[in-house]
Amino acid sequence: MTTAAPRVAIVGAGIGGLTLGLFLRQRGIDAEIFEQAEELKETGAAVALSANATRLLDELGLGAALAEASAVPTELVYRHWRDGHRVAAHPVGEVYRERYGGAYRGVHRAVFQTLLSTAWGEDGLHLGARVHGLAEEHDGMRDGMRLELDEGPGEDRFDLVVGADGVHSEVRRWVHDGEPAVYSGTSGFRGLVPAERVPSLPDPGAIQFWMGPGAHVLHYPIDRDGTINFLAVVRGPARWTAGSWRTEAAPGELAAAFDGWHPAMAEMVTGAPQSDRWALFGQDPLRSWTRGRAVLLGDAAHAMLPHHGQGANQTIEDAATLADCLAGADGPQAYGSALSRYERLRRARTRQVQRSSWVTSDLLHLPDGPAAQRRDRELATVPEDFGWIHAYDVRRAGTAAGFGREG
Repeated sequence: MTTAAPRVAIVGAGIGGLTLGLFLRQRGIDAEIFEQAEELKETGAAVALSANATRLLDELGLGAALAEASAVPTELVYRHWRDGHRVAAHPVGEVYRERYGGAYRGVHRAVFQTLLSTAWGEDGLHLGARVHGLAEEHDGMRDGMRLELDEGPGEDRFDLVVGADGVHSEVRRWVHDGEPAVYSGTSGFRGLVPAERVPSLPDPGAIQFWMGPGAHVLHYPIDRDGTINFLAVVRGPARWTAGSWRTEAAPGELAAAFDGWHPAMAEMVTGAPQSDRWALFGQDPLRSWTRGRAVLLGDAAHAMLPHHGQGANQTIEDAATLADCLAGADGPQAYGSALSRYERLRRARTRQVQRSSWVTSDLLHLPDGPAAQRRDRELATVPEDFGWIHAYDVRRAGTAAGFGREG
């Protein structure tokens, strides 16, 4: 007799929710996705996808479409804020693919989300469905959960609920008391600019960090038309008092923050309309990612600073791991164990990336001097020092821990 697969409700139709839905479908598990927005419209400019995620997206059959819609950086380059000299440089492209078994790609967030939502389709996707709570049900036969929606209790009962609803997750409020998001003391401005608007920019096809006192700029290409995505990060404000994680900045504030930098940085930050200021939040590690039949995924479980470009990539790793754990669950009595396996597989990994991202923030903002010189020497070994991020294989990790994918 074949054991019935669990019915899963996914809260949030961002990168994590859609990717999890696709992995579950691939494993024969029924999922429905609930998204509070009336239409799927990603915020933010772009996303960098590293090999630890692109290998998984290839498994979903998305590799060809992603290759068509994205750009592969030629190099990873670190530059001095004022004169622009190359502090360190490492090849990406085919060298990276051969080293890590997958491509490194830059892609517009909206394009990537459209790719995922197209692969998912309209069935089982509920837009304009804001979840504000969960309710457990016990009937002596099979435990279940219902979603509490703005328009009233959900009609359907699910075996499991996954919170893929971001840094201010409603599902996390049910799983975990308190607010673990921590403001980093830094904020960012995002933008997209055509390469021709940055004529002073060396190596426009590379992913580059420009490092300076109290600020840095990260940029990389995201398509074949020469569009460059940038994130300009500055110190401050000292406290984040806005009611949301983004707020309007005074006109000219971004340009003023990079006054005196290399001309290419002035061209870049003024080459697109000034965006809102985005608070950069990390997150204190949670005591648990689960409560009963509810579990967290992605930023809801482990929001991290963007300085390793791993937010989306760790979320995709989560999705593949959770799908594997649920696919191996032998009936309802094993669902709790499956969620525990998922958490054990993911907690140490994501905490390590979180901590490293926080340290990197300070290193990118050093003033010229002995500390910056020590950092610059260490940047010569970035592939060796951070290869553990990109080489990670969720399948191998699961097998090594005795939780390998079954079937």
